[in-house]
Amino acid sequence: MSGQKTSFDLIVLGAGVVGTATAYWAAKAGLSVCVIDRQSGAGLETSYANGGQISVSHAEPWANPSAPLKVMKWLFDARAPLLFTPRFDRHQWSWIAGFLRNCTPERARRNTVEIVRLGAYSRAKLQEIRAAESLAYAEKTLGILHFYRDAKEFEAAKPVAELMRQHGCERRVIGRDEVLALEPAFAHAIDDVVGATYTAEDESGDARAFTQALAARTAAMGATFLYGSEATRLLLSPSGDRITGVEVMVEGGHQRLSAPNVVVSLGSWSAPFLRRYGVNLAIYPAKGYSVSIPIEGHNGAPQVSLTDDEYKLVYSNLGTHLRVAGTAELSGYTRHLDAARVAAILENARRTFPNAGNFSAATAWSGLRPTTPSNVPYLGRTQIRGLVLNTGHGTLGWTMAAGSGRIAADLVTERETEIPAPLAA
Repeated sequence: MSGQKTSFDLIVLGAGVVGTATAYWAAKAGLSVCVIDRQSGAGLETSYANGGQISVSHAEPWANPSAPLKVMKWLFDARAPLLFTPRFDRHQWSWIAGFLRNCTPERARRNTVEIVRLGAYSRAKLQEIRAAESLAYAEKTLGILHFYRDAKEFEAAKPVAELMRQHGCERRVIGRDEVLALEPAFAHAIDDVVGATYTAEDESGDARAFTQALAARTAAMGATFLYGSEATRLLLSPSGDRITGVEVMVEGGHQRLSAPNVVVSLGSWSAPFLRRYGVNLAIYPAKGYSVSIPIEGHNGAPQVSLTDDEYKLVYSNLGTHLRVAGTAELSGYTRHLDAARVAAILENARRTFPNAGNFSAATAWSGLRPTTPSNVPYLGRTQIRGLVLNTGHGTLGWTMAAGSGRIAADLVTERETEIPAPLAA
């Protein structure tokens, strides 16, 4: 880093979609910004190959009244949407206890409303960024269609959709005929569908392409991106109650960067990084899988972004390939690919959309989603002056990134936020 700037107004830890959006809004507000990431570029961890959905309509948290019974059933199925691998890890068990506390009707309702509010705000901020910066990321504005194979689950979804409509997410209940009209690719599997909800305002796109394009634009605005670097510790005032900077390992050596403000957007690694400073976050990694199926030369891939409620899979057409993502493993920080779970995703996709693409050429990926028990992220100031959290977005990081980044930047600049920051539970 010889000769490079070492003093900034703000240091952002993490160049995923959440951290990069934070840096963009801060740079736009006139701050000198440095972003630190251990990877060789932006968007190369959890943002790398996610499901691709901007899905305000998926605001219902995992923790809801029906969840405990489902989880008990799934415990004995290695291919279930949620796989829990018990570990000698008190943080895992503490997270599970918090999850169960959030399964009451009152908490599930409260958390749904919080997620809808932040998601809708964030979707508007994403559209604002897209218009201002002319970013291209295989975006589609065809909405999201959430389809059901089980009549009981479809009926249970209707009051949740109504709650979302009351709070600004126009999630409309539709029948099988309208499903087929909206997405003709269902022709081979429409008999399996009992109904759906459709949210026309939701979107899809390539989160990695967006993150990298936004990082390039932010760098052009003057921000510094230190890739291949790792934040080793926060630097604090002698009293320990105020941020003064960050120690970073770069090019084999340690450097000290000074800044009065730090935003932590380290995804699943936010919790272990911050524990030493007395900032205890209920974040645990939920490993998700995706497959990317080349679709060139095939005409059966869906165009509308989809969610399969039965198998907890999402589909997004990213132009050259169909991204299918889902499942969650609470098994620590391993990125190991379970071949059986990858095969199950491909099997379900092939059965539903047999002409979607070249399934034999599909590639698989796994990423660690930073999940809170309530699915509400940590977004706000801490007891350490100048230390701001923007992390714990779970499966909705792409959905919440643009708005969360704006709120975090507003907190740093001490501007009034356009909406209240959510309160993780």
